[in-house]
Amino acid sequence: MKKLTKTFVALAFAFTINTAAQAQKVAHIAVDSLISVMPETKKAQGIAQDYLKALEKEVAAMKSEFDTKYNDYLTNEATYSDLVKKTKQEELQMLNQRIEEFRGQAQQDYQKKYGELSKPIYEKAKKAIDAVAKEAGYKYVLDTSTGAVIYSEPADDILVAVKKKLDGMPELILPGSAGATTTNTATPKTTTPNKTTPPKGGK
Repeated sequence: MKKLTKTFVALAFAFTINTAAQAQKVAHIAVDSLISVMPETKKAQGIAQDYLKALEKEVAAMKSEFDTKYNDYLTNEATYSDLVKKTKQEELQMLNQRIEEFRGQAQQDYQKKYGELSKPIYEKAKKAIDAVAKEAGYKYVLDTSTGAVIYSEPADDILVAVKKKLDGMPELILPGSAGATTTNTATPKTTTPNKTTPPKGGK
């Protein structure tokens, strides 16, 4: 009877450990690698590249206009009056500035466009990851590309309980605050210079 009881306890203990281990099942996936093999990613890259080429074409047109005006300026500079020369120089400077500003804005627009195209792809990948995690009973799924937790089972939010615990703890006194104690604030001791009796003059 004792042997059966021990066997039952051992089996129950093993079942408990196994159940706890299953409840803590953790998986991992490199999301970047997953995204790279999705057919939508290749399409998004193609659309983004076409968008970038259109912007680069506009930059090339502006650069061609600048080169034409600059070469014209060099050719006729000797014939220009000081006023015309100054006006031409300012025009070239403004055109060059517009080109640089357009280049910067074009890069930002390209990144924004690619982000808009990538967002639904990542959302689709996330849905697939969530579905697999639920089906396989994983409690957590880690993204090895970033180290972030990309899936977790619903759990109790302990924010209220932790806030209540904090309310019962003494408030921190931060360095530099009104209640902070500073070190080495003791009033330095002043030393009185030794008084020496002047020598008496000899007679």
